[in-house]
Amino acid sequence: MSNGHSSCSIWGVFLGFLTGVIWLLLAVLNIITTFFGFLGLGALGNILNILIALIGFLAFLVFGFCLFKKAWRFCKK
Repeated sequence: MSNGHSSCSIWGVFLGFLTGVIWLLLAVLNIITTFFGFLGLGALGNILNILIALIGFLAFLVFGFCLFKKAWRFCKK
């Protein structure tokens, strides 16, 4: 068991951070809304754009914080 500590590697945390940034950029640049607009589902695209932006922002914050903690712990040694 892991005693409350995260068992993921720095590579996994970085990929989570990068994924959050990519989802956030897709939402901010309206690529998701445009894609669903082409499919004829414009209203669904707006709702999903907001949801994906929120999820991307949360992933950016959570994994960014974990990345900062791991880097801080590594540099402190």
